[in-house]
Amino acid sequence: MPAPMKTARRSLLLASATLLSLSLTAPAAFAAPRPSPTSTPSPSATPPANMSTVGGARLGRPGTQVNLASGVPVLPKDVTARSWIIADAESGEVLAAHNAHWRLAPASTLKMLFADTLLPKFPKTATRKVAPSDLAGIGSGSSMVGIKENETYTVHDLWLGVFLRSGNDAVHVLSAMNKGVENTVKEMNQHAEELQALDTHVVSPDGYDAPGQVSSAYDLTLIARSGLQKKDFREYCSTVTAKFPGETTKNKKGKTVRKSFEIQNTNRLLTGDYDISQYQGIAGVKNGNTTNAGATFTGVAERGGKVLLVTVMNPEKDEHNEVYKETARLFDWGFKAAGKVQPVGELVPPKGATVAQPGATASGKANAAGGSGEAGGGVGTGGESAKPVASATTASGSSGIGIALAITGGLLALLAGGAFLVNRRWPLHRR
Repeated sequence: MPAPMKTARRSLLLASATLLSLSLTAPAAFAAPRPSPTSTPSPSATPPANMSTVGGARLGRPGTQVNLASGVPVLPKDVTARSWIIADAESGEVLAAHNAHWRLAPASTLKMLFADTLLPKFPKTATRKVAPSDLAGIGSGSSMVGIKENETYTVHDLWLGVFLRSGNDAVHVLSAMNKGVENTVKEMNQHAEELQALDTHVVSPDGYDAPGQVSSAYDLTLIARSGLQKKDFREYCSTVTAKFPGETTKNKKGKTVRKSFEIQNTNRLLTGDYDISQYQGIAGVKNGNTTNAGATFTGVAERGGKVLLVTVMNPEKDEHNEVYKETARLFDWGFKAAGKVQPVGELVPPKGATVAQPGATASGKANAAGGSGEAGGGVGTGGESAKPVASATTASGSSGIGIALAITGGLLALLAGGAFLVNRRWPLHRR
């Protein structure tokens, strides 16, 4: 189905539900064992009685965690996911969660960690002529963007293939540029540990099912929050359609030509589908689906000055686009509950990050002029920091939905530079 050109304005009716009465929020704790490469278990059939407490003790408990009080809307009853989380992307507050630290197969949502790890390494204009060895070891039935051996692609092309088509072939070519799959997996695991995504263990960089490969709704949300601090990450994950290079051939006149073909983002809250509209305010991030993982999705959306992150893992209800429908219901609840509900935990900053307040620069000092630079994205906003970033356009000239998470007023998140800003503004730029 072609992507709608405008945001569909719709609301989902939140059904009344009876929920468990839950105890008061416990203090945050940070003592979760890191999955071992040799002993990481396969995901359990039921949530463990005791899970990681990174981000708060409540998040380590099985079942739904929410602080119901006067004025707080009830959660939608028709959410069947094994695990989910709703968090404020700016403050890091976890508004509600269900089995947040349950270690489950992540599918292609793991590509968020792949991108957050590798995006800063290669300029967009760098090229790679694909060798047969670059495409070795791709799992049977993998999602592919259509990369061909002996063809040359820019890094920009490859990232479009990763984000829009969830192309495992693009992941493997980028991994080859990064000294191979084994090295990439090692760096992804190191980066996960730095982010305190301690439920996560990477075996395959593309998220393809592999024994011992796990993550959690909490970790995927943490990873998305980190990735969204990078300008390129924001642009790629919010692009709806793009042109992708095809195979080099000769036309009728014998001239060598290389045509392109259109690729569309597989995130159905971003593009819409026959049974679901584009979600109002959606801005990415990444979806996944494998036999072992089921459907998984992490999304970010903005409404009324609030930016929320929602992760949903493996809905039990087997209906078309169910993971997106359940995500939309949780977003709807989150936007209604924001500012009313007391959090049950928090998204923690990276281990080595200096937590800077709004208006700080990469050095962590207050920016009196209101401008700032972005270490992660390699682009400085300077005196134009108060102006929303313009609509995203790929190098091939095809238009996306726009840079969903623009930078305003110097409230810029700096991760690669060592500073991790809290209470930042990520307003959506709409066409």
